[in-house]
Amino acid sequence: MAHPLGTFLAQSAKTAVKRSREGWGVLLKKGPSQVQFWFIALFVGIASGFAALLFRKGIEWLQSTVYGTENINRLHSFAETLPWYVIFITPIIGGLLVGLLLDHFTKDARVGGPADVIGGAALNNGRVDVKEGFVSALASLITLSSGGSTGREGPVVHLAGAISSWVSDRIHANGITGRDLMGCAVAAAVSASFNAPIAGALFALEVVLRHFAIHAFAPIVIASVAGTVISRLEFGNVTEFVLPVESAFTFYQELPAFLLLGAVCGIVAVAFMWVIFWAEDMAEQVMLHAKLKRWMRPMISGAMLGALAIFFPHIIGVGYETTSAALTGELVLQEAIVFVFLKVIAVAVTVAGRMGGGVFSPALMIGALTGLSFGLIAIPVFPEVSGSETLYALAGMGGVAAAVLGAPISTTLIVFELTGDWQTGLAVMVTVSISTALGTRLVDRSYFLTQLERRNLHVAAGPQAYLLATVKAATLMKEVDPHKGATEAACWELIEKGVYADRNTTLETMMPLFESAGIAFVPVVSIGGEGQSTKLLGAVHHVDALKAFSNALCETAAEEHS
Repeated sequence: MAHPLGTFLAQSAKTAVKRSREGWGVLLKKGPSQVQFWFIALFVGIASGFAALLFRKGIEWLQSTVYGTENINRLHSFAETLPWYVIFITPIIGGLLVGLLLDHFTKDARVGGPADVIGGAALNNGRVDVKEGFVSALASLITLSSGGSTGREGPVVHLAGAISSWVSDRIHANGITGRDLMGCAVAAAVSASFNAPIAGALFALEVVLRHFAIHAFAPIVIASVAGTVISRLEFGNVTEFVLPVESAFTFYQELPAFLLLGAVCGIVAVAFMWVIFWAEDMAEQVMLHAKLKRWMRPMISGAMLGALAIFFPHIIGVGYETTSAALTGELVLQEAIVFVFLKVIAVAVTVAGRMGGGVFSPALMIGALTGLSFGLIAIPVFPEVSGSETLYALAGMGGVAAAVLGAPISTTLIVFELTGDWQTGLAVMVTVSISTALGTRLVDRSYFLTQLERRNLHVAAGPQAYLLATVKAATLMKEVDPHKGATEAACWELIEKGVYADRNTTLETMMPLFESAGIAFVPVVSIGGEGQSTKLLGAVHHVDALKAFSNALCETAAEEHS
């Protein structure tokens, strides 16, 4: 009789040998293709990192040329010394150039941004329009160099999405590969913009792909590191903002104050987003009723920005000088509060005018000013249990930005990597968690997802909502089959009642037809032009629609858990 211990060891050895052979087989079969994909991811990361670097250097060069300053980090201080007409005319000229550019090279004269990238990842197999991506980047470059009050990170994300889309088209990538490459490109671009490799990788997963699949992690990290290396070769291993001293967070009694600050930041972030959307709707009404040409829209916004900048040059450009002043406590309470309102108005005017640029840097500025204001009020009231006002500014910066992006994890890390201050983790995390919990419930999860919702793209609700829009009738249509009840007579009877679809109709429109009409199929027709008759092409059966939807959900779940 064999000894139990010997049997156990023999079985363990056999299992180890078997698994080693299986692992070796998988390595031989899938390893080369996986390594090849990682090299493609590295290439996409390098290209996107250089694109982000060139975009930033282009803004610096053009700003210094237009305004005549040698230090663009002190742009608003220098602008105070310029003649008023230079401040006024510059954004008007920039708006005119942007308007003409968008009018000639885009379908809707709109600048793309991260929302388009998120939509492309969810609905278009990881693709965005390549031409519009580069045109939007050029428009944003002009905007940010001529007085527009937005940020550079949004355009860089869109530009990275265009680069990855071009590569995906060249290699005929499927949906999963296209989305992974888009995540790689975005991670590299964000990392190069902020010198933040950890936050760049998590931003791509949290905001763009909206899942944390293991299979996507390695290539995205590779691309993120590549983007960071490119940034550091040019700018060195330095943080974007330099704090005067290391912030101290000593008293746990101060935690309730950061809970309250998180609520304030959530409210400010929501108000910021609502003002932008209201301004966009108002601009649409003005354009419609005044019957203005669409190329005039950015120029009109430029005039409004120029008039405001004459008195408050702080609104010009990205606003890092004012953000740094808030983080170092160089502003008084009245200045901090006034600058919050001014920046919100300036960003709303810029975005509503379709001038280009992103909202992340403005959110950082507004958050830092909000946190500073909160600290300047709270510290005199509770001096025994309060830290420095700069700590509140740092936490507020993360709180507002996280609520705007709907990305608490990557935003928290971006704040740490922007400042190099890792000792204030509790304060920032508490503020970010409360602001995000509040802000994401008052909009559709984030600024970008609300943008998509306003375009009737239901990405915020999850795959069960947006996947219906990815399946067209043409892919499910079958010939008219009397044996399944879809006789030609029955189809025409439904068509006469107005129940039908064309080839491009998606399940998002068709599923409610099945439910409301209580029918087993929907006729698919080709509607002819003037003098041409409508043709019956086939029918989509309810059971086929349900199968297609189920398969799409299964594929999405498999991708997210792979």
